[in-house]
Amino acid sequence: MMNTVETRVPVTVLTGFLGSGKTTLLNRILTENHGKKIAVIENEFGEVGIDNDLVIGAEEEIFEMNNGCICCTVRGDLIRILGHLMKRRDKFDYIMIETTGMADPGPVAQTFYVDDDMQQKLRLDAIVTVVDAKHIWEHIDDSDEAKEQVAFADVILLNKIDLVAPEDLDKLEARIKSMNSMAKIYRTRDAVVEMDKILNVGGFNLDRAMEVDPKFMEPEYPFEWSGTYELAAGTYEWVMGAGPDPVMGMAVLPLANSGMAAQEAALMDAVLTFAEEEQAVQAGAAMHMGKGRHHQLVLNKDGETIFKITLEQPGFYQLFTEHHPDEFDAHLCSTDAVLDPLQTREYKPDHEHDEEVTSVGITLPGDLHLEKLNGWLSQLLRVHGQDIFRMKGVLSVRGWNERFVFQGVHMLFDGRPDRPWGSELRHNKMIFIGRNLDRTALEGGFRACLVS
Repeated sequence: MMNTVETRVPVTVLTGFLGSGKTTLLNRILTENHGKKIAVIENEFGEVGIDNDLVIGAEEEIFEMNNGCICCTVRGDLIRILGHLMKRRDKFDYIMIETTGMADPGPVAQTFYVDDDMQQKLRLDAIVTVVDAKHIWEHIDDSDEAKEQVAFADVILLNKIDLVAPEDLDKLEARIKSMNSMAKIYRTRDAVVEMDKILNVGGFNLDRAMEVDPKFMEPEYPFEWSGTYELAAGTYEWVMGAGPDPVMGMAVLPLANSGMAAQEAALMDAVLTFAEEEQAVQAGAAMHMGKGRHHQLVLNKDGETIFKITLEQPGFYQLFTEHHPDEFDAHLCSTDAVLDPLQTREYKPDHEHDEEVTSVGITLPGDLHLEKLNGWLSQLLRVHGQDIFRMKGVLSVRGWNERFVFQGVHMLFDGRPDRPWGSELRHNKMIFIGRNLDRTALEGGFRACLVS
């Protein structure tokens, strides 16, 4: 288990394709009066030009900067340099490692897993990738370097936004999210960003990351929207207009009440329901309520399509739809009125992508069999580890009162018990980022680890 002593020095790995603006960001970090003492390690062909008037004792490997930063030029193995730097521990609060020109940030991240001394003294805080918003399209389809830098990132800066139209930025951000759905994305001009957005953000610290952004681990779901309704017994109509697809997946689930715990339980049931085989429902036919009832609503090509929902008991119900109802001008109706939901929620959809590098999110209720989980992960990483760039998860293990949190880089895996579940609904969330990921195989393998 990783030692997570608070006194360990946080490390940020900074990467970015040639011309992305990484140099501008690094120079900004070195020269702005942000009040932080940062040690910077750059590779031996680093592009950062440090003016002589900023450097004290330029003959030495470690330089004291006028803003309290230290710059250390890498002339040997990274572990040796880090060890040498830690002898001057009182001179800095953070370490930033610049990896421009490296095809894969993974080896740097792995350093903090394989070396026990490094684990005791340092903690990998985040991998920050700078992306040239204007020119990345020239590389993202055919450059392994560009894909891997995006895939490994915890934080992504979409830089040079002043050179790109807003609609093109939206398109780029959607493409990047399809490759790495867990990264926090910021849009920047001239690499101007608050230091707190890229330093000590806890991207490699699951507890801290959940505090900063509770939804960052939210996986992709097989639906985009849900609405909660309080309904009397009787028959209702789900009315849909024409939309972008000829069909719409849907499930109707009962709720114990309208509270968050009941909705979270229904969310897990909805995930399992959408994993079931679809049941085609034609215009005018009735949908069936309950877990496992995954409907595929077949729409008319022209005009409205009406589907029936008959409820035998009054109560709270939650409707889950594959696409957002607004895309189809869809709504629920009683005999004399359109019904507004008490609450709505939008989800990150798991649309399939053709890109080589993608992310796969999995959410399942229930407890896991620890031995089966270890066996599956060991086999998975042994066979496909080179293609799995990053993975993270929060798991519910049978017999454990605590959550089990884990993360990995390629074939290296680290996990530990976390805070108790308490009154929180026990569940499992995993996310994989990598090349040529097989969603069906990953979900099937993970599901097989559940306690039956």
